[in-house]
Amino acid sequence: MTAAVIVQARFGSTRLPGKVLQPIGGQPALVSVLERCHRIPGIDVVVCAIPDERTSDPVADVARAAGAVVFRGAEADVLDRYDQAARCVGATSVMRITSDCPLIDPLLCGAVLAALGDEGVDYVCNNMPPLWPHGLDCEAFWAEHLARAALEAVHPYEREHVTPWLRRNAALRRVSVDGPGGGLERLRWTLDYTEDYSFFCALAEILRKPFVEASTQDVLAALTAHPELAAINRGRIDEARLSDRSVSADLRLLAAA
Repeated sequence: MTAAVIVQARFGSTRLPGKVLQPIGGQPALVSVLERCHRIPGIDVVVCAIPDERTSDPVADVARAAGAVVFRGAEADVLDRYDQAARCVGATSVMRITSDCPLIDPLLCGAVLAALGDEGVDYVCNNMPPLWPHGLDCEAFWAEHLARAALEAVHPYEREHVTPWLRRNAALRRVSVDGPGGGLERLRWTLDYTEDYSFFCALAEILRKPFVEASTQDVLAALTAHPELAAINRGRIDEARLSDRSVSADLRLLAAA
């Protein structure tokens, strides 16, 4: 049994080009993601799934230096990239994390992965509905179901976003790890816009420990002491994400595409 966390990353980004290589707290954002992934309880191997385009070569170099197994695959077909990356390391279970989450919580990810081990569970996430800060989202599922998704999913949305086929498949038992809610789901800890980058840089200056070692509790304490931080990227809050209360959201997106 091999549990792999697979982080999708690329250099290209229309909103913030090269965002995964932007320095936060003295090192590229991607390094923070990968180092946190290494700390997830129950994970055996960390894989960075990167497009085979030459523009993403610097991303591959950073990922290798951070101790991740690097897999290069199709840029547009991210679902196939995930499936092939899982096969490359002989994964039996897969955790999916995106490279724009430099504050991903290892303990929360560990809880999601552990829930996958419950009898009869096929897919676990922590955002159905979203009750954690945006940037702590993760998913775990069995590699056999990923392989089936890669074989059967045909819609471009399914191929690009990896897990819609899993999230909407009524034959699979899906579980969500509850979050605290209470407004925390409106906090934005994801790196997608210039404002997000400014938020992370300001946060790194305030934290009393290296950025990569900051826990969710550390970040919440910093935001409590400095409420102006959350205002930096508040205008970029994803209202559509907050309205997605169940797997029906993926069905609506597929129907609208």
